[in-house]
Amino acid sequence: MKLQVDKQADALYLRLDDSAVVESVEVVPGVVLDFNQAEDVVGVEMLRLSTRSPELNLSALQFETI
Repeated sequence: MKLQVDKQADALYLRLDDSAVVESVEVVPGVVLDFNQAEDVVGVEMLRLSTRSPELNLSALQFETI
């Protein structure tokens, strides 16, 4: 699993595995799901990140495992 934050593009991308993306669907404005051949979600992209969370501090992302 990989998390990428692109400050210039104002986007966050969560990649769940390395399988090839065969389709991308914008499920709500600014949120795109990537699907592999088996129709599993393998990536999630959030655009306009700063407007979704104006107080977001990209240097202090927190990860929690439950």
